[in-house]
Amino acid sequence: MGGDFSEYFAARAQRFRRVAFALCGDWHSAEDLVQAMFVQLYRRWRRVRPDTADAYARRILLNLFLAGRRKSGREYVTSSVPEAQPAPGRDTPLRLDVERALAALTPRQRAMVVLRFLEDLPVREVAALLGVAEGTVKSQTARGVEALRAALPAPTGEEW
Repeated sequence: MGGDFSEYFAARAQRFRRVAFALCGDWHSAEDLVQAMFVQLYRRWRRVRPDTADAYARRILLNLFLAGRRKSGREYVTSSVPEAQPAPGRDTPLRLDVERALAALTPRQRAMVVLRFLEDLPVREVAALLGVAEGTVKSQTARGVEALRAALPAPTGEEW
C-alpha cells in the first residue's frame, strides 16, 4: 500500500480502540486486540490496498475478538468499567447500562450490533465480515437490539 503505516496507525488507532471496546467491554482487552490487529496488519502492509485497508483491519480485529472468545470459553460481565475511563462527565449511568447490556449478548451477536450501529456498516458488509448470510445478520441484529431494549431503561428527557 502506498502510504506510511505510521500515518495509518495515527489516523485510525483511536477509532479501532473504540470498536474493540464495544466488542469486548474492557479497555485492557480492547488495547490488546487493537495491538494484535495492528501487528498483523503491519506484517501484511505492503500487500494491503488503500481502498480496502479499513475493511481488512476491521476483519482482523473481528477475527481476533471471536477467536479469543472461543479460546476463553466465556465472557465475564463486570459491574464497573476498568480504570482507563473516558473523560469526566461522559460516564453516565445509561452508558454503563448499555455496556452491561452489550456484554450480555453472544459474541457474534454483539459483533453484528457493533458493526451495524457503531461502525454503521451495511448488512452486506457485516455478512461478508462474519461469513454468514445477510438474513442471519438481519435476524441476529434485530434480536440483539431487542435484547438491548429489554435490558435498558426506557429513555427519559434527561438522557437526551
